[in-house]
Amino acid sequence: MLEKKVIAVLGAGPGLGLSIARRFGREGFAVALVSRSAARQAAYREELSAAGIESRAYVADVRDPVGLRDVLAAITPDLGPIDTVYFGPVAADTSGGLVPITEVDAAAAREPFETLVLPAIELVGAVLPEMTERGSGAILIPGGLSGKYPIPMLGRLAPASAALRMYVLTLHEALKERGVYVATLTIGGLIKGGDIHTAVSKHFEQLEAEMPASLDPELIADQAWMMYVGRELPESEFSTLPVPA
Repeated sequence: MLEKKVIAVLGAGPGLGLSIARRFGREGFAVALVSRSAARQAAYREELSAAGIESRAYVADVRDPVGLRDVLAAITPDLGPIDTVYFGPVAADTSGGLVPITEVDAAAAREPFETLVLPAIELVGAVLPEMTERGSGAILIPGGLSGKYPIPMLGRLAPASAALRMYVLTLHEALKERGVYVATLTIGGLIKGGDIHTAVSKHFEQLEAEMPASLDPELIADQAWMMYVGRELPESEFSTLPVPA
């Protein structure tokens, strides 16, 4: 009997994280949902269960190195060895606000490195040894469009986003012959269903203004699955934002 594969969705939320969980779950994966709060986990698990998808939920702040390693260690005894990790917390951490590139100082640039880049490196350090030992596994890390194109208004995020993107692309190159697939989903724009999208939608409703175009998380999750199956593409881009030609 084949062992069921497991995907750990770290930073599980109502937008892309849940769509990733559903998409891989439809392919027979058991899903480990990890988020900082248990408040919405029961609803997530109920939705997955209705679709015939096995899941477990865990509470941890995966930006904390100890919490990250502890939660990863708890998943395997419950569900089995982790085949795939989707590291969602890095996708949309704009808690410090948008700072144009011309106003970015060292302090403003440092925080995104601490919340975007370093947690991703901690994740890889936690899961990669087992994956390389067995010669299989996948790591999917989304990132921001400002890491690929110069978008001055997102300047505060650009240095960390660029570092994260190059880190993932370099890992892909280093590991592609060793059975471990690493790739990035480069995202520019709001994702439907996510918390940021919900907050922005309410703002536009109050203004009685038209909401900007948004990204469909189901389409992104479909592409993530195709990337996982093909195991060749190091990056896919999804954007509603204008970028330099």
